[in-house]
Amino acid sequence: MAFLRPPDWLIYSAVLGGLLVLSLSRRENADAPPAPPPPDEIEGALLGPVTPFDPAVTVHAPDIPFQPASGTAFSISRDGRWVTARHVVEGCRRPAILVGGGRAVAADVRLAPRADIAVLLTQGGADAVPVSSVQGLRAGQRAFHPGYPQARAGEVTSRLLGRETLKVRGRGQRDEPILAWAEVGRTEGLGGTLAGLSGAPVLDRQGRAIGVTIAESPRRGRIYTTSPDTFGPAIRGVQTADEPLTGRRVTIDNYGLVADDLRRELRVAQVVCLSA
Repeated sequence: MAFLRPPDWLIYSAVLGGLLVLSLSRRENADAPPAPPPPDEIEGALLGPVTPFDPAVTVHAPDIPFQPASGTAFSISRDGRWVTARHVVEGCRRPAILVGGGRAVAADVRLAPRADIAVLLTQGGADAVPVSSVQGLRAGQRAFHPGYPQARAGEVTSRLLGRETLKVRGRGQRDEPILAWAEVGRTEGLGGTLAGLSGAPVLDRQGRAIGVTIAESPRRGRIYTTSPDTFGPAIRGVQTADEPLTGRRVTIDNYGLVADDLRRELRVAQVVCLSA
């Protein structure tokens, strides 16, 4: 029985097709990852540098005995390095990180000289929150503040308004560049003051801490945080390049869940002043 021989053009096409597939399979693939999503339409121009003409907020810090309070801290090294707001622990003789089950871990304190930032040192710690001290912030960009307002779990989201100057008069007198944010959302059912959120990380949409939450103005609906000009120097060298970091993209739809995970993993924790 004779077999029909395929035409020459079909044979040549099959050979050329096989060579093409082989060459493409061996080609180096150096494609870049997908581009990040475009910024929100509300985002504006880059913030300019600190100037003497920035709006000012004046705070009077009377020289009185330390009043115990609670705040928020976040881990930046699993060797036991935490960041909080300076005023939460300044003057406290026995600061501690709450780790659940009625237990607390004692902490030593290192105060930043010219900013409302403090670094707490403990024997071991939680996985670190990635940090970034980039200067490229844009008016209108979103931030997220997970912590312990009113000494209970809660979080806030905000939009960047611009730079201001915090003028502290009295104890710890200084002029400090800060950022002002408009509060645009918070934990459902959380009303009133955000006291206790001081020290919380200011997370960008990549889940990186870009500053520390330090104050609020309830009547104006504003939140005040440190600026990159003070945050970067205060934490320089604390989070090393070999620190294992895991960040999670944060959105207005999931920021409550992300905050819950950070607290559950003790990457964001409550800081208290224990009685002597």
